[in-house]
Amino acid sequence: MASLRTAADVDARRPYTGRAVDTPQIMDSTQAELRRLQKGLAAAAGLFGILLAVGTMGYRLIAPSASWVDALYMTVISLTTVGYGEIIPLDGHPGGRLFTAVMVIMGLGTALYFVSTGTAMLVEGHLKQAFWRRRMEKQAERLTGHHVVCGSGETAIHAVRELYDSGRQVVLVCENPDHLDWLRTRLPPVTILEGDPGIDDVLESAGIQRAAGLVVATDDDKENVIVTLTARQANPGLRIVARTTDMGMTAKLYNVGADSVVAPSHIGGLRLASELVRPTVVSFLDQMLRDRDRNLRVGEVSLPAGSPYMGKRVADLDIRGVSNALLLACRCGDGTWTYNPPDDMALDDTITLILMGSPEDLDAVRGLEAATDT
Repeated sequence: MASLRTAADVDARRPYTGRAVDTPQIMDSTQAELRRLQKGLAAAAGLFGILLAVGTMGYRLIAPSASWVDALYMTVISLTTVGYGEIIPLDGHPGGRLFTAVMVIMGLGTALYFVSTGTAMLVEGHLKQAFWRRRMEKQAERLTGHHVVCGSGETAIHAVRELYDSGRQVVLVCENPDHLDWLRTRLPPVTILEGDPGIDDVLESAGIQRAAGLVVATDDDKENVIVTLTARQANPGLRIVARTTDMGMTAKLYNVGADSVVAPSHIGGLRLASELVRPTVVSFLDQMLRDRDRNLRVGEVSLPAGSPYMGKRVADLDIRGVSNALLLACRCGDGTWTYNPPDDMALDDTITLILMGSPEDLDAVRGLEAATDT
């Protein structure tokens, strides 16, 4: 059964700052309880070691003629209450018998505490995880129009953060269970699902049939091909963006259903060249994406068929009247672009508007009677 992780009742518009204090929902009580129980086990083991040392030294003082091995053996059989005979005679030595009685009581108490703590860690951990998974599965079932990210590396983390910052609901599918704790400390409060994204049931648990988009960013290009094919079969209308480290896999990813393929090495090379020849432009784009106070984004909005704005002008949308978004360009149905479109440009259902603004500004434009999110 796949395991889900989410944070309920979170303001999806709050920008993520990358600090652990911003994600308290992820570090839940289950982890804290398990850490407490682990400390209890360590304390019990430490106490048992101290009793061994104290008991060994005590029996040496009681019987100076006994060897250290005999003293240690006497301590062990006293603490474990195995019932073997005394190898250090305590006849006529009330203090020695009293010391042994104390060692027996301390040994029983330590053993009971160790066993109860270990049992609690196993039982409580498994039960809480089982209830947690079921509760989060129900939470995921209510998601619609969300975005799914498959992967557990830095690429997936950056994709999740950007989707979250732009106001999208996100489900992360982590194929490596060893990365779960690492991810929880680095991600905003989004849904996390553990499992192989190439398996139908795992993607179904992530709500792939109801999702609007998918980012495939595992570390294995062959796995990315399988995930892309599986997702495309499950949701033919899904927009899929896949990651590849081998440019030779690009054609295969397109063939199995990817709408776009991104090669981080290629993007990284372009970034290095841009930093070299146009650093101011790069600084502007970085500031736009990283400014937590304004949280600006470039988004797209399309006009639906039958809109009353069909045939009217860009000025009739009154974008500035409902938001602070800036209209940058329009993409026409034939693939041509119009940058800084004039107010008298005619609108139709093949045009996509490209705007820059905060997520709230972009939503305000999408909220116009004529606009829907693409």
